[in-house]
Amino acid sequence: MNELLAIFRRELGGYFATPLAFIFIVIFLFTMGAFTFYLGGYYESGQADLTIFFNFHPWLYLFLIPAISMRLWAEERRTGSIELLLSLPIPLWAAVLGKFLAAWVFSGIALALTFPMWLTVNYLGNPDNGVILAGYIGSFFMAGGYLAIGSCLSAVTRNQVIAFVVSVVVCFLFTVSGLPIVTDFFASWAPQQVVSTIASFSFLTHFNAITRGVIDLRDVIYFSSLIAVWLIACGIVVDMKKAG
Repeated sequence: MNELLAIFRRELGGYFATPLAFIFIVIFLFTMGAFTFYLGGYYESGQADLTIFFNFHPWLYLFLIPAISMRLWAEERRTGSIELLLSLPIPLWAAVLGKFLAAWVFSGIALALTFPMWLTVNYLGNPDNGVILAGYIGSFFMAGGYLAIGSCLSAVTRNQVIAFVVSVVVCFLFTVSGLPIVTDFFASWAPQQVVSTIASFSFLTHFNAITRGVIDLRDVIYFSSLIAVWLIACGIVVDMKKAG
């Protein structure tokens, strides 16, 4: 556990050691606000809630979260510091989990800093704060899913740009798998069970269910399992690279 905390503190501190973390947070907050109040037409909707705000999260995370995850392992491999890291008396699982948790907490900090929007809707009306809280929880879990995928793919290459692009593509596939454009394609020739299985992998399916205010155990299990599977895969890839 001490090794895990050491990696976590090292990685989280590394984010704030340069201005890049603050630049990312500013960009994150600006895009969230611009998409909600301008592109999403929040004031024109006439509703005092954060439905529009949360509707943009999957699509903004599709680019912003891989920007965080792309450096997790690719940078270590590029600079050669991964050999030093893995030579330390630190279990591989602690390194993988510590890096992931630091990135997840960092994204959580950025998400938490959007709280003025929550205050705004309470000033403008009487929203269901339980639904809003559920939306934040769902968004945090979804960010973790994106990060786990990005972490694994970052371990595959030492090029951060490649890690970013591949992460965006894979996360996009997980995001849209439940949309009609995908399910209708498979429904024309595949059994319904196959179509339902494909749709069940969609981030949107589970995230939208949570944003309606009901935190279903199945949705929590989905995101938790997704994170676990991709982190295990990340550990396997890092171990293979170490052996190579």
